[in-house]
Amino acid sequence: MPTSALHVARTGLEAQDARMRVIANNLANVGTSGFKRDRADFQTLAYQDTRVAGQRSTGETAYAIGLNLGNGVSVQGTTRINTQGTLNTTGNALDLALDGDGLFQVELPGGQQGYTRAGNFTLSATGQLVTAQGYPVQPAIEVPQGAQSITVSPDGTVTAVLQGEAEPTELGQLTVASFANPAGLQAIGDNFLVETAASGAAEIGPAGEAGRGSIRQGMLEASNVNVVEELVAMIEAQRAYEINSKMISAVDEMLRNANQTL
Repeated sequence: MPTSALHVARTGLEAQDARMRVIANNLANVGTSGFKRDRADFQTLAYQDTRVAGQRSTGETAYAIGLNLGNGVSVQGTTRINTQGTLNTTGNALDLALDGDGLFQVELPGGQQGYTRAGNFTLSATGQLVTAQGYPVQPAIEVPQGAQSITVSPDGTVTAVLQGEAEPTELGQLTVASFANPAGLQAIGDNFLVETAASGAAEIGPAGEAGRGSIRQGMLEASNVNVVEELVAMIEAQRAYEINSKMISAVDEMLRNANQTL
């Protein structure tokens, strides 16, 4: 019995340590554009069924309740909370934010498609719209040298007033990707997500249609981390960790008393 309690308390320490790691990552990215907070989910480990409810206690009666001993807890997974972050005005024409669901598409090195909510784009040396890492935004948008007054409409249409022209010229249209299960996307760092079998295939379409968010030019989406909520969660995890530590100390004391007595 004491040995089992030590094992259960150990699983609690590991689970709360994992929760603290998730909370720490949320707080560390509170200022990251388009970051979506994660939540640690837990599950019980397998139970030891010493006696099953309904099992025969005598030839004519059955146990009304069972005797089931749990073996602790483990981390079931992390869930990305895809709520909208606050839209902050930057005044930069190449800063784009999504107001609603969806993700910008980016071509990663090797040709893989990546997806992001961070719209702090810029221009490459050749005038292509790229991320801060230099990855081209999809569909590709080329801005001619000397172009002025770049405008991105809510549906993603990009226009610019070219040198020597009075009327704006359409340069292309940005599209937005959506997924049947956005929680199934895999985070790979640098604000990028990639498609997985769980997320389903990307459905590409114009911004503002079929449930996709509209594009807001000159704005960036802040992270959806609520510092107060994370601090409360951190205190809860700290208290749970402390209780599990005390449990180990208590069981150790029980074992010491048993060894001295027996």
